[in-house]
Amino acid sequence: MSLKLLWFVSSQSNLGFLHHGNRSLPCPNLLFQHRAGKGKNQRWKPHFCSSRTYVPGSEGLRRSKVKVTVVSTMAATSSAGEIAMSSEEKVYNVVLKQAALVNKQLRSPRVDVVVPGDLSLLNEAYDRCGEICAEYAKTFYLGTLLMTPERRRAIWAIYVWCRRTDELVDGPNAPHITPTALDRWESRLEDLFNGRPFDMLDAALANTVNKFPVDIQPFKDMIEGMRMDLRKSRYKNFDELYLYCYYVAGTVGLMSVPVMGIAPESLASTESVYNAALALGIANQLTNILRDVGEDAQRGRIYLPQDELAQEGLSDEDIFSGKVTDKWRNFMKKQIKRARMLFHEAEKGIKELNASSRWPVSASLMLYKQILDEIEANDYNNFTKRAYVSKAKKLIALPVAYVRSLVAPSTIRSSHRN
Repeated sequence: MSLKLLWFVSSQSNLGFLHHGNRSLPCPNLLFQHRAGKGKNQRWKPHFCSSRTYVPGSEGLRRSKVKVTVVSTMAATSSAGEIAMSSEEKVYNVVLKQAALVNKQLRSPRVDVVVPGDLSLLNEAYDRCGEICAEYAKTFYLGTLLMTPERRRAIWAIYVWCRRTDELVDGPNAPHITPTALDRWESRLEDLFNGRPFDMLDAALANTVNKFPVDIQPFKDMIEGMRMDLRKSRYKNFDELYLYCYYVAGTVGLMSVPVMGIAPESLASTESVYNAALALGIANQLTNILRDVGEDAQRGRIYLPQDELAQEGLSDEDIFSGKVTDKWRNFMKKQIKRARMLFHEAEKGIKELNASSRWPVSASLMLYKQILDEIEANDYNNFTKRAYVSKAKKLIALPVAYVRSLVAPSTIRSSHRN
């Protein structure tokens, strides 16, 4: 029986330990099942404590490389006299910093971190991340199986952290989540990057960020996106929506590129590959938004540019009424066109990735683009009909995506990768 976890974070969360024989890792309050059939020393036993205590020796997962802090410009408020920057400009600055950081760390000598004691604990943590990925992202999981073992385990760890973060505001315990809870989650993230994971899933990510040049800033920015969900339910224009999409989805691309890797033979700039990854994340999130208009409206949320709705003669009341009109169709056509343009930009970067990493990204892109096709097939009724890609179409898409993933990287130098 695999280990099953139910986690949540609230302002009242205490920290405890997962005990594995004589070994232990810090963790939040958890509800889980014992493993069976491997003897008492292989059973996970719950133990709760009321303060943040670290187990001696847990520092063994500490990052050994130099930690470079990237100062976020995303949540800063412009002071008087400063020239206002668009969201795209702010995000572009983050992309530049991430690309520069990767180039710097790829040139830096790296020291392997040895986990004290038996490595089976860390291996089990990665295996559990793989199980979660397989359960909630089946198609993507299949694609990761083509990656090298080290890369796919790292991608699983990143996926699980992102899912846990998203569940804070969209999961069953979302009503109990406060800004303070998110602050604690961010503090926990910082501890993780400093080699002090709280539980087995955090331990997998802590090991990942030590092995690959993954920076903390995109992770912090994703948490900022969760804060936006707590305080904001309308977006005045696409500039505001773009920033939100970067926070909650574009960040995933910035987290993943250092792990997936750029093909050694690629002559594309690191910056251009990051821009493509960013475009894919934002396109995916826009597609989610267009698919889930009806569901979001039921929660009082409208993730659509208010000014563009007004230009088509639409208002919040039209969204809540859920009627498909010609005005709505015209509005949706423009939104879908924008998402497809971003997907097109993303496609340019896939062939520049490491060969073993291209298929899962290509498959994800193809399947998300097909959601837009399904919205059109439903006559733009995303109020009462959920657009989804059938299993048959997914099965057809996988080999097509695989063939596309075999395309060689660009042989035209866009700029030097230093």
